[in-house]
Amino acid sequence: MAAEKIGANFKRNMFTENQVLRAILGICSSLAVTNTMKNSLVMGLGVAFVTGLSSLTLSAMRNVIPHRVRMLVQTLVIAAYVIFVDLLLQAYMPDISKQLGPYVGLIITNCIIMGRAEAYAQSNPPIPAMWDGFFAGLGYTMILMIISLIREVLGFGTVFGFNVNFVGFETWTIMIMPPAAFFIIGSMIWFISARAAKKAARQAK
Repeated sequence: MAAEKIGANFKRNMFTENQVLRAILGICSSLAVTNTMKNSLVMGLGVAFVTGLSSLTLSAMRNVIPHRVRMLVQTLVIAAYVIFVDLLLQAYMPDISKQLGPYVGLIITNCIIMGRAEAYAQSNPPIPAMWDGFFAGLGYTMILMIISLIREVLGFGTVFGFNVNFVGFETWTIMIMPPAAFFIIGSMIWFISARAAKKAARQAK
């Protein structure tokens, strides 16, 4: 895969076709785990790992999987990588694993992973498919980190657990509750969609 194509893939998945902001996928976990940046980073990297390796595996198998059972095979492959991530977190990051609770296991239901498998891995070679999945996961991670930065600073006065509330402002309890994440991500989707609509209107003139 040429460097230019990797760069274009990166730009597409991170910005122009971000899976959360443009395809509106992965919203549930975006709302659930973004109260702290540490949780968001671990969840995002876990999704990037699973998406990249599952896309690689499914692309390599694409010519031998019967079409009628492809989604069953996709689910089994994704589940295997999710179990691996879950066990890894339990072994080396038990505190974060407890904080994330069932959401690590629910990575298997993240539509981004199945979406990249269907939209890209099924029709592209393994290495490009791996990059596509990994970059899609990084785009998801980026959005989680932005949301969690806002929520953690305003809700706890911290960044990655370190105090940044040097002026002693009153933290907002609502920011650590799921409705805050819903409002923030909705605002981000609105801003990106409005910007894309304006750009399309200018190009149409």
